[in-house]
Amino acid sequence: MRIAVPNKGRLHEPTIDLLERAGLHLENGADRKLYADTIDPDVSVLFARAADIPEYVADGAADMGITGYDQVREARVDDVAELLDLEFGTCRLVLAAPEDGDIVGVEDLTDGTVATEFPNITREFFDDAGVDPDVVEVSGATELTPHVEMADAIVDITSTGTTLKMNRLAVVEEVLSSSVRLFAREDVLEEPKVEEVRTALASVKQAEGKRYLMMNVPDDRLEDVQDVIPGMGGPTVMDIADENGDGKVAIHAVVDERDVFETITEVKKAGASDVLVTEIERLVE
Repeated sequence: MRIAVPNKGRLHEPTIDLLERAGLHLENGADRKLYADTIDPDVSVLFARAADIPEYVADGAADMGITGYDQVREARVDDVAELLDLEFGTCRLVLAAPEDGDIVGVEDLTDGTVATEFPNITREFFDDAGVDPDVVEVSGATELTPHVEMADAIVDITSTGTTLKMNRLAVVEEVLSSSVRLFAREDVLEEPKVEEVRTALASVKQAEGKRYLMMNVPDDRLEDVQDVIPGMGGPTVMDIADENGDGKVAIHAVVDERDVFETITEVKKAGASDVLVTEIERLVE
């Protein structure tokens, strides 16, 4: 099973880190390589441009791919299915125009020109809006095109909006919201290894922002402690070896990281002691 991942850019390191945390350790590195084996002999990694990954998967060079949703939409590939939103590399594809210009709505571009690195997504957006501008494909410096009279507006990626503001451009409308996704060719969806990879990556994402709490609680305070634990479902309650005869049980629970401080305060008030908090690497539901 071959997985295509970005070979460079802002998506490369987060993708490699996710694979490592999911247990798919790269055995021969990720730098300046075309591919790498993983600790799983049935899984290898292919390094490619983020924009080329959908084609690699659709054409059979890879079975699965990790890249931005915007790249998948732009490639217009068939027989490719999304498996998981990996929730990083978030950005927006927006229609923007000079902030002091006359373009304030999509309809203002009826006879206009739009520059973009995403011509397919852009044409689809304007087709849905019933507007037919001239779409010009560029390969970089899209923000400059309105200022050198190459275009009236642009469709480009933005994360924070800073680059648009620096180039005196204002967002007219959002075209697409994107993040990094895991996807696979439809003819391999029933392969067990595909589900294994999806589950491994999902377990890492599920564990993010979660903490594992362990504590000792007197038998007669058990219900009080259970009432203040906000964990995933009910907490796990176990008998413990108690040489002192104090009549205690152990409670284990998974809670959101943002709730840890308040939860510790509340369980201590309710009678818990010996509270331990640990990180969770993976959480399989």
